[in-house]
Amino acid sequence: MLLDRDTQYLKSIDLKRENISSYRNFPLNLPVIQHFRKLDFHPNVTYIIGENGMGKSTLLEAIAVSLGFNPEGGSLNFNFSSFDSHSNLHEYIRIAKGGFRPTDSFFFRAESYYNLATNIEELDKGGNSPRIIDSFGGTSLHEQSHGESFFATFIHRLQGKGLYILDEPEAALSPLRQMSLLARIHELIHDESQLIISTHSPIIMAYPEAKIIQLTEMGMEETTLENTNHYKMMEQFFEDRDRLLHHLFGEANKK
Repeated sequence: MLLDRDTQYLKSIDLKRENISSYRNFPLNLPVIQHFRKLDFHPNVTYIIGENGMGKSTLLEAIAVSLGFNPEGGSLNFNFSSFDSHSNLHEYIRIAKGGFRPTDSFFFRAESYYNLATNIEELDKGGNSPRIIDSFGGTSLHEQSHGESFFATFIHRLQGKGLYILDEPEAALSPLRQMSLLARIHELIHDESQLIISTHSPIIMAYPEAKIIQLTEMGMEETTLENTNHYKMMEQFFEDRDRLLHHLFGEANKK
């Protein structure tokens, strides 16, 4: 069953502008914050996309932290810190929740996934039963390839009827695995899940009827897959690869 406007877990996000005295310092100096406007989440999947430095991960981190997740990822029960580097943006955002609550939740962050896997190993050394790793498929995440361990989380740990925040989930996935993740997203959506995803992958952001929010130097705008910079760049590359490579290599030779 799909969530809809009446049953979705997260409704919207806005700025607490009354708490902001200056936009000069990070993270308030990010274009997405300086030009922020209220964002209504799609009941099923919302993509936050944009070039590096536009604030995608910082925004997702703020959403996750404000909801009670560990900044480095995991479920609401994880409480560890390898390096305290998260911003204080969560102090300046206001999230509107729906009337229904998810039965499962998870914040996946590619950047700190290794730290999460290590924390699971340390917690399971205590001999508790069931082991935490059992909910990730039972095999140590450190004993799998990077991509396999990512996918084990998506397949085993995300159990449905949940709220899932995924920051660059494609980071270790081959194109084939990215398509498999797209199929997994479809399964989760049809099991009453809502997802908020930051990605650079046109494959991942191809879910039908999803909301795509593109971050640029001018702020944020809703767009379609075909109009994203990511899609246009890949389309240009594959349709006229020789010309594009000639231009790229010519620029490199000038340096």
